[in-house]
Amino acid sequence: MKRIRILLADDHAVVRHGFKMILSAQPDMEIVGEAGNGREAVDLAAELRPDVVVMDVAMPELNGIEATRRLTAANPHARVLALSMHKDSVYVREILRAGARGYLLKDSGPADLVAAVRAIASGEGYLSPAVSDAVLNDYRKHVTDPIDLLSSREREVLQMLAEGKTNKEIAVVLNLSVYTVDAHRGRIMEKLNLHSINELVRFAVRNGLVD
Repeated sequence: MKRIRILLADDHAVVRHGFKMILSAQPDMEIVGEAGNGREAVDLAAELRPDVVVMDVAMPELNGIEATRRLTAANPHARVLALSMHKDSVYVREILRAGARGYLLKDSGPADLVAAVRAIASGEGYLSPAVSDAVLNDYRKHVTDPIDLLSSREREVLQMLAEGKTNKEIAVVLNLSVYTVDAHRGRIMEKLNLHSINELVRFAVRNGLVD
């Protein structure tokens, strides 16, 4: 059995020791190194090439976010599991943007730590259930779907245009004048920054409005 090679990065020796005890007890895991700060974690990751780096977010000298950014840029093979006391979405967002594959709260149980390391090692992501809501809310706040820029009527017109209907046909279906449909079409193109009917069709397909 190929073992998951793990590097532990936390500035508290007692915390590292606890994690080491839990993970070393697993038949498919081995601890290959320990780092007491972010700079040390980056250097050791380059030297030891671990599969998973369990990285504390708040560390002296070089914090876990910056360490993750440097480490993943230099070692694309290494997958980072972030550890933190914070449920705040800002911490989660920043370290995931830096390249971490998972986020585990420090008050999680041993089984969660083991499950998170296995998930990360196999190429999956992992989020502590307690931060999932924060991440989803943050995502909704920061990611604007271009379709949200359109009114209900404009979405209706967009779909029919993408289905190949002419302005005149759409006007009949919606009981509007051709000029009104043409105005809707112009606003749709402007709001979505589209410049041709082909681009409009591709947009509609990508966003699931038409098959």
